[in-house]
Order: sequence, then structure tokens, then C-alpha cells
Amino acid sequence: MNTIFDTRRYLIPFRTGLLPQIFCDTLVLGSGVAGLRSAIGAAKSGQVIVCAKESLDLTNTAWAQGGIAGVLSPDDSIEDHINDTTTAGAGLCDPQAVRLICEQGPDRIKEIIDWGMAFDRNADGSLRAGREGGHNSSRIYHAGGDATGVELQRTLIDKAASHEHIRLFDHCFVIDLLTHSNEPGSPVLGAMTWHPKYGLQVIWARTTILAMGGSGQVYRETSNPRVATADGIAMAYRAGAQIADMEFIQFHPTTLYIPGAARALISEAVRGEGAYLLDHAGHRFMPAIHELAELAPRDVVASAIVRQLAIQGGKHVWLDCRHIEGFKARFPGIHSTLDSFGLDPSKDLVPVHPAAHYTIGGVRTDLGTRTNLPNLLAVGEVSCTGLHGANRLASNSLLEGLVMGAIAGDEAANRSDTSPVSPGSIVSMIEHSNHAELDLDDVRSSLRSTMWYNAGIERTLTKLDDACDMFDLWGRYTLDKIFETPEGWEVQNMLAVGALIARAALSREHSIGTHTLANAPEPSPMNEHPEHPTPRQHTIWTRGASTPTFTRTLAQLETTNPNPITIHIEPSAKPGVSKN
Repeated sequence: MNTIFDTRRYLIPFRTGLLPQIFCDTLVLGSGVAGLRSAIGAAKSGQVIVCAKESLDLTNTAWAQGGIAGVLSPDDSIEDHINDTTTAGAGLCDPQAVRLICEQGPDRIKEIIDWGMAFDRNADGSLRAGREGGHNSSRIYHAGGDATGVELQRTLIDKAASHEHIRLFDHCFVIDLLTHSNEPGSPVLGAMTWHPKYGLQVIWARTTILAMGGSGQVYRETSNPRVATADGIAMAYRAGAQIADMEFIQFHPTTLYIPGAARALISEAVRGEGAYLLDHAGHRFMPAIHELAELAPRDVVASAIVRQLAIQGGKHVWLDCRHIEGFKARFPGIHSTLDSFGLDPSKDLVPVHPAAHYTIGGVRTDLGTRTNLPNLLAVGEVSCTGLHGANRLASNSLLEGLVMGAIAGDEAANRSDTSPVSPGSIVSMIEHSNHAELDLDDVRSSLRSTMWYNAGIERTLTKLDDACDMFDLWGRYTLDKIFETPEGWEVQNMLAVGALIARAALSREHSIGTHTLANAPEPSPMNEHPEHPTPRQHTIWTRGASTPTFTRTLAQLETTNPNPITIHIEPSAKPGVSKN
């Protein structure tokens, strides 16, 4: 039995009729940029609930040091932004998605300014534009130097909290999406959630918007917060959603490397201001590798660092910021972090090392954020629109969250007045496991190390195959268990998504973008094979299938049921958790 790909439908047994019931028009799972922008749009027509796994501001969005990319200057052009995006994406970007997001991006940036976001400005009051890796123009807009995510998160929380039709639920762990049946393509009816005070609760919704972020915690080295445990991708996979391009994980080239300390991001904007990467002999190595040197696309820089470490030994290279004037004022957050470790960037070289940063693949959507499951939309890092191709261009992710969040909100608002039906009773029956139980902490630590060494920045087919075997072993003793707390559910989600990443990487036998295979043959677009994708094809995974299917575009998505099942909305007698 293939334990990972034949995973059961739900993580826990339940009967919805015996649990507290909450009703809304739109249920948004996730409180980052994509989720909150979706909620604000959906609230134009109907009641909205937003569920945050922990506090509302513990998101990848809030941790974003980089900026928001967009064409706001007459010296720049949408076409140049499109070209830079597709170049970084190594030929796998969907052109329609790239054009949609680059064209709508400026209006979304102007909108967030109108809502009170304080971007950095020049002395004359104009917006200050910076440059980051892969961009040939200065089109990155920051707030607070290196605190763009914090300011964006604040702005959106304030906007959502002030809306009378939005309820914000914090510390609300979403266990699973609820579907009309266990058959593939079944409509989504809401979600099963758990709260430390209220326990299990059912939230019914006409439209559910998945915006739960990525899977950075699947790797031992990551720049992501602790909540990024791949829950959204895993629950969508169990529900039957199509999962695309999971082999593409972007590794940020520069996180602070202090043995024993959590990895702290050193924003790409630091290199945009002129910082150099040095080997242990103090020599710059990037100019010989790429014409953009330290501002080459992230996959190029991360791979170059790994190869330098293989040549020179050691655990890190150096980032030289000593020549950057006004570093403390420009990057106050990074300066504070460095200072806490006794490092002065005006005098000291900074030890840096790559770390898992962004999940490029995710739940497949069309350009309207619709998935193959009726009633389920997906936005942000949890989704895969084709914008990023095989490698994300710096600062395009917050832009995507704003643009696609607005589209998802409009889609949900337009659906809120469809003819209602009452939800039926859903029952999950799970047989008792006859396998021994593994130590959860050990499984979590082992799978993260396996992913780092076997499915990390540079891969081999042999190591990927070994990783798949390990996931099958761990899955046999973990995925059939019933856990009662988030710690267990997180490990089960990480196992499922770690296996998806390893299997997807094993299926792509050529290097492209962030998927770098050592000693891999050069890919040939003309050499198509029924079991392996070509350089211009996306990989698509669905529950129960041990091999992927392939497609050249993600936007041409067909649902198995074009007629959505909707929900009769009643006032909630049990508010769940407090509105912040």
C-alpha cells in the first residue's frame, strides 16, 4: 500500500451533527495578505469569517522584509515587469497569469496606500523605489526599510477589523475542508476547526477561500514562521484538489547563519543596496556566475552559494555590507537582529546561508482563483496560478496576494446570493490503527532533515528516491493515527506535503528553475515522455494517484461539478473566538 498517496480523507473521526455549528457566506482560511484582501472583497456582499492558526499577525506576510513589486514609474513598463517575471520563471510561467498580475498590480498598490499603508518615500514625498534580484528596474516598494510585511499586515488587519461583516477568529486551527462526499471533485461546504477553548467546531460556508500559506517548516533550514507547516496544501490534497508544481521550492540565498539560532532572513533588498557575497578568502564569486551578480535570480544565487560551500567547506559564506551608508536607518529590523548577536554590519562581515523560503507550487487555480473543487477558491502562497513558473521573482508574492485576493473576494461576493440549500450531515469513520506509534518530535525532526539533505537546493534522483522511501515508512506509522492536538495534525500534514515535494521532484528528470538536479542531462522540449514532464509542462497531483499528470497551462481548469452546492446561512449562536 502506498501510505502517503492513499491517505485517508479526514484526519479525525467526527459527526457534524453533534458539533457546534457556525454559518457564514464566505470562510477565509488564513490571515496573511491574500486571505485578508479576499475577506475585504467578499464582505461587500455577505458575512465573512477569517480563521488564523495562531495570532492574526503571525503570517509569512508579516515576516516579509522585501517589498511589493509594481510598475508605478514612467521610467518603467508593464512589459519589462512581465519579461523579468518570465525570465526568472525559467520558461514555465503561464503568460496569462503573469500579465494579469503585473497589469493589475499598480492599482492594488495604490489601493493599499489609500487604506493607510505607509510606504517609504524620498525627500520630495515621492515613493521610494528599490531594486531586488531578477529585476532590471527599480520597482520594489518598501515600508519601514525592511518591515514591509509588518506594515502591510497592520493595514489589512485594521481594514478588516473595521468592517461590520467580517469576524476575525484567532487561534483557530483548521483541521480539514468539509466536502459533500468523499468522491473526487465533491463540492466544499466549509471546514472542521479546533480551538483550545471551544474545541471542535464546524463552520459552514457558501464559498471557502484557502489562503493558509506555504510549507517552509517542512525543511530543517527555513526563513518561515512556525505556523508554515503545509496545512492548507495537505487538507486541499485530502479533499481532492489538484496540486501543481510541488517540486519547486524557492530557497532564499541569505539567512543569518548563527549555529544554534533560528535562521533570520537578510532581505534581498540589502543586496539591492549593493551588498556583496564573499567566499572565505574574501573574494566576490557572483560576478563570474551571472551578469546580474548578487542580484541574479534567487535559484542562481542559492545554487552558487551551495557550490562555494562544497569547494571551500564550512557552513556559510559572507555578506559584505560594510560599504553601505546608513544601513541602520535603511534596515532597522535587520540591524537590530545583527546587533543581538554582536554583529555590526558597518564593520563586520555577516555569515549567511540559504534556507527554504517560498512554496512555488500549491493548489492549482484558474485566473479567477477557482480550484477543481466547486465552492473552493485558493489564493497566495498556498495556490499555484502559474505566475512564478519554476522560480519566483523577488517581491512578486505580496503583489500576487493583493491582486488574486481582490479577484477571490469579488468571486465570493458575486456568489453570496445564490439559491441556498441546507448542509447535510457529514460523518468521518476511522478504524483503529494496528501499527505502533512513532515519536512525533522525532518524526518531525527527521523529515525536516531528510527534506533538507535529499530534496533541498541541489538534488539527485537517488536521494529523492531515498526520501520517498522514508516518507512511506513514516507514513505507515503516523498517517493512520488519530491525534487530538495541532502538534499531531501538523506532522501528518508535513508528511503528506513532504512526500508530494519529493515525488514531484523525482518525476522531473531535468533541472529547471529551483529544481536543480546534479549531473542531470540537458532537457529537450521535443523529447516528451508519458511519465515525465517536459520543461514547459506543469506537474499535477491528486489524492490516490502515485504518479502525476502533466499540463502546459494551469488556467484551463475544469471542475467536475460546474453547479456549486450552496449553504443556507443562519445567524451563528456560538461566536467561536473573539474578534480582534
